[in-house]
This record gives sequence, structure tokens and C-alpha cells, in this order.
Amino acid sequence: MSSSEFDVYQSPLNTRYCSTEMKHLFSARKRFSTWRKLWTWLAEAEQELGINISNEALEQLRAHQTITDQELADAAVEEKRRRHDVMAHVHVYGQTCPAAAPIIHLGATSCYVTDNADFIVSTQLTQISLTLSLGQPAQLTTVGKRMCLFITDLLMDLENFEHAKKSLLSWFRGCKGTTGTQASFLQIFQGQHELVERLDQLVTEKAGFHKAFTITSQTYTRKVDTNIINYLGEFGATCERIGGDIRRLAAMKEMEEPFEKDQIGSSAMAYKRNPMRSERLCSLGRHLQCLTQNGLTNYAAQWFERSLDDSANRRITLPEAFLTADACLILLDNISNGLVVYEKVIASRVAAELPFMATENIIMALARHDVSRQESHEEIRVLSHQAAAVVKNEGGQNDLIERIKRTPFFAPILDELDGLLNPSSFTGRAPQQVEKFITEEVDKALEPYKIDVRCIPFQS
Repeated sequence: MSSSEFDVYQSPLNTRYCSTEMKHLFSARKRFSTWRKLWTWLAEAEQELGINISNEALEQLRAHQTITDQELADAAVEEKRRRHDVMAHVHVYGQTCPAAAPIIHLGATSCYVTDNADFIVSTQLTQISLTLSLGQPAQLTTVGKRMCLFITDLLMDLENFEHAKKSLLSWFRGCKGTTGTQASFLQIFQGQHELVERLDQLVTEKAGFHKAFTITSQTYTRKVDTNIINYLGEFGATCERIGGDIRRLAAMKEMEEPFEKDQIGSSAMAYKRNPMRSERLCSLGRHLQCLTQNGLTNYAAQWFERSLDDSANRRITLPEAFLTADACLILLDNISNGLVVYEKVIASRVAAELPFMATENIIMALARHDVSRQESHEEIRVLSHQAAAVVKNEGGQNDLIERIKRTPFFAPILDELDGLLNPSSFTGRAPQQVEKFITEEVDKALEPYKIDVRCIPFQS
């Protein structure tokens, strides 16, 4: 990083949290190179349908689809002068490809490149994205079952991402002209409607999409953005929930996220092991949830065929939504791969609370010996409060079981107490549920992703 870069604001999403792949997809080179591909596809399709475009023009367009550093700098200068980003890039591309200069952007409106590029990038973004109680002792569960609660929600998010990917591939803005009427293209093709429709179809196919919207305004409907950002916002809520529970479990010393050998938890308190990854996950997840409102209001605020008051907002919101989701995914992967479970701490806490949890089992056992449930309940209620007082007021151990053993009322079930206090008898079918869930749902959902996406060459 050059010294000048330290003098201007840098988004933490860019400098700290996100993957190189995701940052590349939102780079200026990726955006404007995609515009060049769209202009090339448009020119190719127009030539195929009879418009007088030379082969030399197409060869130049194809040879310069990836924008250079110098061209990016030139376009920035042009944009300051012209106050129009698309026309600045049309100008620079035309200087680089002089034979094609007269036909670049022929019949198109700015949203031909801006909106269609958003669709193209969003499909790649979704591909990357694909790759507990009220705080009171209650019925026991297992660590595995609790993790499966997290996974259940993540599978729902995965299903949302899959749906978003399929939806994006099913629709493209295509070639619709200034207000979506295709009037400019109809003029180019001298009133031949079938050629205008064929042009729309050809460009859509060249871009890798199944079909284009039949009806658009100058833009594709911003409801598309709303749906995608809402899915990402739901994922953000999942992340905050998971991170919050891991933080609570860390506070109880039952579970801990990865903590590196030389990691510092606090500048003041050397002993601290702050769950910084989970805290960051909660923070970014919360930010991601908040971005959903931008998508909704950008859609709702549109006027007629289009108004430009969504433009600046979308330039921030769409990248931040995907970049934040990417950062959350990196954190989830890091946390889950290094999660530590402290079994002895859990066992100690279970032992401390188990006598209270076992009271219902004891009442049921007495009922099998024809002892009134009301009487059993009252006897246990009195002893439970006495044992709780020892714990709360004296800092002692839970001695409820010892009190039960000393009380004649419970004599009929004393030889059953050990069995009634077996922790595994309180977890129900949790182990079996986990096994079924993993084999029948999780493994099947992850089957398409067995190839490590990090091993696939990244396409610019």
C-alpha cells in the first residue's frame, strides 16, 4: 500500500474482512471490463443481424475487453469532464478501438451496460456465497444438537442463495433501449420487430443467461435487488444469532472459538480471551441486516420508467451487501473449523443443575409406586428451595439429592435414584436426531459443493 493510500478512507470490508475473489468482482477493472464485453456482444449480435459493422471493429473490441490501468486513468479524467461514467468509457474504448468507435453502444442506453453488468457480476457473487434457551436451566440437550440448530438455519440460507442464483440466471435486462421500449433498436433495424427480438435473445445468450425480461423500464425492476439483499440480510441474522450463542457459551467457558498462541485478548487485561471472531460476526451480521432497508427503499422510491435517486445508494449497498456476506462466511468457516468444546466444564454444570432437572423424573417414579403427584410435588418443592438457598446464600453445592436420600418420603424410589440421574436420560433422541439430520439433510445439501471452489481457477 502506497503512502498516499494511508491518507484516504479505506473500507474495512476491503482492507480487513473480505476475500480477494469477492473484492475483485467489485473492482473497477472487473466492472468496466464487463461493460466492454457487453458492448462487444451487442456489436457482434448487431453484425449477425445485418447491421454494417466491420470485422476489424469486432476484432479490436475483442482484443481490448480487459481495461488497462492507463485506460482506467483516462476514463476517470473523462468522467470528471463529461460527468457521465458510461460515456466516459465509451469515449476511451473508442480511442483504443478506432475502427469500432462509431458503433460502440449503438442503440443502447447506459443501463444496458450498468444493469446487465450487475446481473453478470451478481451470478458470480452468488456462486462464491454458496461456496439455544432463555438463559435458564431447562431440559438438557447435546452440543451436537445445538450445532445442528445453527446448521438448520444455514441450510435455509443456502437454499435462499440457490434460489437467488437460479433467479438471476433466469432473467437478464437485455437490449431494451432508453425507456424499455426498444425504440432505438427498432430504428436501427428499420422497423423489423423480429430482428429486435432476435438481438435481445442473442445478447442474452452471449452473456450466459436463459432469457431476458420482456418488460423493463430503463432499468430492470429494482425488486431484483430487494430479493437478493433480503436473502443476504437473512443470512446476516443467522450469523448474529450463531455468533451471539458462541459468545454466551464462551462466557460460561463451555465452548471457545479458535484462539491463536500469540493472540492478545485485551490491551489492559492480559488474561482475557475475547471471542473477537464471534463478536465481529455479530457486528457484520447486524450491518448486513440493516442493508435490506436500502434495497426496499430503492425499489419503492422509483418513479415511472426510472429515477436516478437509487444510483448512488446502489453503488454502495450492493457491493457492501455481498462483501459483508463474504466476510461473514470467512468468519463462520474460521470459527467452525477451530471450535473448542470443554467437556469437563459442561459436565460440571450439568452435575450442578441435574438434581433440579431430575425432580420431574423423581415425581414420575413415585407415581409408579402409587404416591400422589401433588404430595410428591410439595415434598420436592420444599427440599428444592432449601437446596437452592444453600447454593445462593452460602455458595455451597447443590445438595438436593442428599436431602432426598435423608427424607423417608422418598424411600420407595431410593434404589432408582442413580438411573433417574443419568444425564443421557435427559437428552431424549438428540443423538439420533443429529445422526439422521447429518446423513439425510446436510450431506445431501452439500453434495454439489464437494469440489473445493478455492481450487477452481478464478475467471476475471
